[in-house]
This record gives sequence, structure tokens and C-alpha cells, in this order.
Amino acid sequence: MMASSYNAKEEDGHHSGATSHGGAGAVKSKKPDNTAFKQQRLPAWQPILTAGTVLPAFFVIGLIFIPIGIGLFVSSNNIKEFEIDYTGVDITSPCYSCAKNFSWNSTTPCVCNMSFTLEQPFESNVFMYYGLSNFYQNHRRYVKSRDDSQLNGDRSALTNPSKECEPYRTSDGLPIAPCGAIANSLFNDTLELYHIDSNGTSNAIPLVKKGIAWWTDKHVKFRNPGGNNNLSVAFHGTNKPVNWRKPVYELDPSDSENNGFINEDFIVWMRTAALPTFRKLYRIIQKKPNTTPTLPSGKYNLIITYNYPVLSFDGRKRMILSTISWMGGKNPFLGIAYITVGSICFFLGVVLLIIHHKYDTRNNSADIPN
Repeated sequence: MMASSYNAKEEDGHHSGATSHGGAGAVKSKKPDNTAFKQQRLPAWQPILTAGTVLPAFFVIGLIFIPIGIGLFVSSNNIKEFEIDYTGVDITSPCYSCAKNFSWNSTTPCVCNMSFTLEQPFESNVFMYYGLSNFYQNHRRYVKSRDDSQLNGDRSALTNPSKECEPYRTSDGLPIAPCGAIANSLFNDTLELYHIDSNGTSNAIPLVKKGIAWWTDKHVKFRNPGGNNNLSVAFHGTNKPVNWRKPVYELDPSDSENNGFINEDFIVWMRTAALPTFRKLYRIIQKKPNTTPTLPSGKYNLIITYNYPVLSFDGRKRMILSTISWMGGKNPFLGIAYITVGSICFFLGVVLLIIHHKYDTRNNSADIPN
């Protein structure tokens, strides 16, 4: 390592900006002031990279990153996950008829039944997700198509939504609540899960619909309009989004804490995804108090109320069951990245060590005269 410092003393005995003895008409010098900052004489520190400093750094990074990566990779692989596609593209799919015949204008819901088998039991809490592919929620105009003031319960924004919501700002002369393209495209398939026991009896799996949204979204960003506990009165004078079958105050009329703008399915959807293939939390299957697995191995039926057409944009739909670990859901990328970086650093350390020992031609006796 090397450090250098300088004194900011005057070198020429006077400031360059001072006028000469020639009088008021003398030309002012354009030379920068003779200071340590402007003349670049401030103390400086510059590392000198030698084999003694570089090689240990490579080995230390490799020895730290590789074990961390292995731990992350093993932890990710221990997460159990099951995925089933129910788009209905295949003619053999039970949802083929729904996929072909259902549209946004359909008034009668279409129901299909998908059977699958879990080879291994799922322990602890199990999270049910719905997944979409080829759906670009990250499109700039789509992301901007919302009114956060309206979603926060502002009365003026409720009756006069932001222009960013166009063309889903008004309908039949009334303001839309919630307005915008994001709310208009709300995912509205209904998923029910049944376990088929050894006797062939179907047992419904209880699905928890609350606790799926971020706490800050639920209690800070999204609020119902104040002034009336009756949401139908609070939303009076507004219209439902174009693609919705029912108004926002009927999303969950049985639970006032999960209805209107604070409905958690709605809140989860409004948090847009960064990539065209994504998954969003739909329900939670809570762990049983005894030692019985949350989802035992065996046969299951997934009952789908097919309300969300995706074939028009070549999209795909799927249902995912997953457990989680301390690092979240199943994602081996982080572990692989740590292992890769650690391995590269360790390999470079070995190569540079060999080069250093083999081609180091420095000889202390070379400076000694004969």
C-alpha cells in the first residue's frame, strides 16, 4: 500500500487571481488558485495490488461464498412444491371446454375438475398460489392505470378518478370504482381443493383467505371510503369495472374486514408483477395441531370455477402448492449464484497462485554488483 501527501503552500509567492502591478487594466490570470484542492495536491491513498493481497482475497471469497451457496441451495431443494396447469389448451384437458367457450362477456360460470396425486405429504403451512404466464403486468401504461388516492378511500377521487385510469375511468356516465386497467383485469377464478381418502370420500381442504396481503397494503395503502359502514351506500354513485360481474362492495359481503378496497384478493392483484410469468398468493392451508401432515399424500381434486380467459393473449394458468423455508419460497437461483461466484474466485486464486510461483522471476541477487 502507498500513501502520498502534499503541502498546500504557495509555489509562486502570490495568488494567481491577483492583479499584476500593471494597473487596473491588467488581464486577470486564468490559472486556477494555488490551493491543494484545485491543484490536486490533497493527500491520496492508492492500493498496490500484489500477490500477497490478491490471492488471499480470492481464496477467502471462495471459502465464504461456496458454503453459503450450498446452504441456500439445499434449503431451497427441501421446499416441496407441486404445480398443475389448468389452462385447458389440450383437448384432453378437463378445462378444454371452458377455455374454448368462456369469454369476458359470458354470464354463466364454467366449472371444471382437475385430478392429481401428491406423491409426498406436505408438512407445516402450505401456500396455494395461482400463476399466470405471458401476462405483462409490467407494461408502463398498465402499471400507471390506477388511482392510489381513490384506493386510499379519498371521497373526491372516488367520484372524480385520475385521468391515468383512462379508458377505464368512467362507465355509463358514472365513475368506476376501482378505476384503471389493473383493477379491471382482476383475477377471479375460484379454486377449491378436496382430498380423496382411501374410501373414496371427498374431504374439503380448508383454505384461509385472510393474511395473504402485505400488512402495509392492507392497513395503510388501501382503505374504504369513510362516512358510512354500509359499503353499498359508501360506493353509491359509482360503477363497477367493465370486466367485473359484481361491484367492489360485494367481493366478500360476509366479512366486512375483507370487503371493498380492503379485500385481500384484490390487494394482492393490485401489487403488479415485474415479469410476464408470475405467481400470486391465493390461499393458505394452515398446519394441523397434531402430527398429521397438512396435505397427506394421495389423490386430490381441484374444482375450478373458470372465470378468467387467457387464450386471447396466449396465456397459461396454473395452481401451485408450496411450503416455505426461512429464505422464502423455492428459488435455487441465489444458491447457484453464490456457488458459481465462489467457485470462480477459488479457481482464479489457484490459477494465479500457480502463475505466481512458476513465473515469478524476481531475484534479490540481481541488484548485487559482481
